Amino acid sequence: MAFATVNDAARAWTEGWALSRGAAAPVPQPWGVTIDIGLPNAVTRHVLLDGSAQDGAAVRKLLNAEAAPGTWIKFLEPPEVVAPWMVDGWEYDTPGHLMTLPLTGHAAAPDVPTGYLRRSWTRAGLTRVLILAADGSLGARGQVAVTGGTAVVDQVETGRAHRRRGLGTLLMRTLQAYAAEQGARGGVLGATDDGHALYTTLGWEKVSPLTGVFRRVAETDGH
Repeated sequence: MAFATVNDAARAWTEGWALSRGAAAPVPQPWGVTIDIGLPNAVTRHVLLDGSAQDGAAVRKLLNAEAAPGTWIKFLEPPEVVAPWMVDGWEYDTPGHLMTLPLTGHAAAPDVPTGYLRRSWTRAGLTRVLILAADGSLGARGQVAVTGGTAVVDQVETGRAHRRRGLGTLLMRTLQAYAAEQGARGGVLGATDDGHALYTTLGWEKVSPLTGVFRRVAETDGH
């Protein structure tokens, strides 16, 4: 593992995720961290660190029926551990995986295949990468936030019309190379099931399950 403990990886993930999403810096809590986001469907995110779910009182205080819509909670636990605390009004996010990768000695960004071009830019520790097709359509995109010696890969996506052409691998290796060039020694990310399959082939290691739950914001008709 690129980090000494799962909690080290999780704390690094919250720091980089907050930078990547333009959210507030994580605020330490006895059970983990709180991140203010300020979006209509994601107002605040709580991340419970490894083992904190054993504090039933703390979990029940967060996971209560009166919690505000737009509240999200991430557990470093499988769904079956979270299930006993679930109450009406909360929903599960898609299953996730916390993954890490050592970045020392990583190769330079690979060449882009014929018919595509790569664009990238960096602002305040956040590097965004686009892989564009010849007609200007989006082939793939992703970003990496570097905070000290850690890089958090985020928002990785391959355009539907450009899948199964190796662009996901190209994008990830590009992000890893850029992060290493900026001094990052370890990478961390939160992966979906589909992403987990790709990242595993690139050497990423799963260090913890990620179970997310949230309070849905009521839809309005805009009037």
